[in-house]
Amino acid sequence: MSDQTPAGSIARQGSADLDLTLSANDRAILRDLATQVAELAARPAEDAKRDLWYRHNALEATRPVVFCDPENGWNEIITPADLACEGELARGWEMRLRKEIWWGSVMRDDRVIEPVFDVPHVYDESDWGMHETRIGGEDGGSYVWDAPLKDYADLDRLRFPRITVDAAAGARALALAEEAVGHALAVRQKTAWWWTQGMTWTLINLRGLTQVMLDMADHPDELHRLMAFLRDGHMARLDYLESEGLLSLNNDGTYVGSGGFGWTHELPQPDFQGRVRTIDMWGFAESQETVQVSPRMFAEFVFPYQEPLLARFGLNCYGCCEPLDKRWHVVQRFPRLRRISVSAWADPAAMAEMLGDRYIYSYKPTPADLAMPSFDEERIRAGLREVMRTTHDCRLEVIMKDNHTIGNDPSRVVRWVRIAREEAERSM
Repeated sequence: MSDQTPAGSIARQGSADLDLTLSANDRAILRDLATQVAELAARPAEDAKRDLWYRHNALEATRPVVFCDPENGWNEIITPADLACEGELARGWEMRLRKEIWWGSVMRDDRVIEPVFDVPHVYDESDWGMHETRIGGEDGGSYVWDAPLKDYADLDRLRFPRITVDAAAGARALALAEEAVGHALAVRQKTAWWWTQGMTWTLINLRGLTQVMLDMADHPDELHRLMAFLRDGHMARLDYLESEGLLSLNNDGTYVGSGGFGWTHELPQPDFQGRVRTIDMWGFAESQETVQVSPRMFAEFVFPYQEPLLARFGLNCYGCCEPLDKRWHVVQRFPRLRRISVSAWADPAAMAEMLGDRYIYSYKPTPADLAMPSFDEERIRAGLREVMRTTHDCRLEVIMKDNHTIGNDPSRVVRWVRIAREEAERSM
């Protein structure tokens, strides 16, 4: 399923061969780029940004923190023609390094440039015994899908996904990275095994969006059975990752939740002895797919199944694009909440009152600001200024993401960051 394989992982489909090779020319290109990243990471400004995130995540009063990830817009900033490497693996690594350089030298938001290079595990992962058929979706476009679970009589066909790690291939990938960038960057084996523990993405893929909402009224018992199965499957996955020593700490510059970074001194736990457990990590869940579901039905069909998953983590993030102002009275019951997404569709003032200085207010301006035919700086500035006024007593971070296009104009990203930084400084 889509929510089971995060971006940046080296996941193989079935028995497909994976080309883990680097030519001498590709190594030379990567070596040069890694040196540039290391030079950026050594700047005193990176230490200052790191300290800002530590204080922000500890709920100290700071200026609003600004982070911009153009996401699909990166393809308009660093195009395929801009990549010099030839091999598939090398081009992926080159793209990562060029992003770091652009972040640090051109975009200049509050993201910390670190002298590290993470290489994920090489692995296969099975589906849930069924898989949706996608129609469309090429090149990041829209799609529909045929949900496979047509009848609850077929529930017994579902199976927990299984992860199979190729340790030899993973070691090979690490060795290649050491050869190419290890002179300048610390190479680590580290995999972001999940984006979310929300499981409703998987639910919708299996059963269909419209059908799930009908099921809440027409087949509640069967839907509860399905949610319990998905919960148990996610639990089993976490158990496996823990027992096999496959988890890594995310209390550093790791992206956590739907925006922001993990810098914190509160993790790992005081009894940590080197083997990472979920309780030593940030956790995350959301339920964007149920945005049209009432708070009462969310409390019945979603919260009870997400809660035991988040209970396993030391600190938690919740929410993405869904507005949480109408279901906050339920969401606030999740354990050890710290970072709360406030989407462009939520009421900023209501969320400011609810969150106060007790949670991180992770504000998501509309990505349409970067996609419109014209870039309206004054409208963007006025909107950010109003949000910062409304959230003056909150622990605010401003996260630009979910961009499908930036209008083929990379300068928009730079200008947006400049405006956001100016307004953040002005708000103090």
